[in-house]
Amino acid sequence: MPRALRNVTFVYVPREDRILTAINAGQPDAWSCWLTRRLALALLERTTDFITSSSDLAQRAPADLRGEMIAFERDAAIAKTAGAMSTTPPTVLTSIAATAVLADRLTISQHGDGFRFELRGLTDDGAAGLVKRAELQRILRMLQAEIAKAGWVAAPAKPQTTPTPAATDPKPARH
Repeated sequence: MPRALRNVTFVYVPREDRILTAINAGQPDAWSCWLTRRLALALLERTTDFITSSSDLAQRAPADLRGEMIAFERDAAIAKTAGAMSTTPPTVLTSIAATAVLADRLTISQHGDGFRFELRGLTDDGAAGLVKRAELQRILRMLQAEIAKAGWVAAPAKPQTTPTPAATDPKPARH
């Protein structure tokens, strides 16, 4: 049976080139796992799409304003959950990293007006809990920040412009 998820911390660890996911860090039922680049990017992409498609606010908005409504909803969620944020001491993270397992599955499913967030390791041990929409948005933002620290998502390349050929002197005309 998975542990009850009460809090989550993400930390990119360059030496591992993975994201440490600490569940209930510093508590007796703490558990941790490593998110690989593949899993973290897939999670971010699919969950962002899921959040967008399940947003009542976005569905009620005209098509040309849906992107703005999603951004508004995300910003409101970040503001709403700001008070619940705290810093996990580095010593706690160091100790929990030593027992981290490789993450195997991460499942997010709609559950009433919230979501069930479940994370399992290769040993089938894990953590699960119900999170509100705003909390899921916060979790995604935290993961996105660590992905950015890892440099796993490259900034879109600037379109390369073809250099204009230097102006050449007109060739003299001969008749």
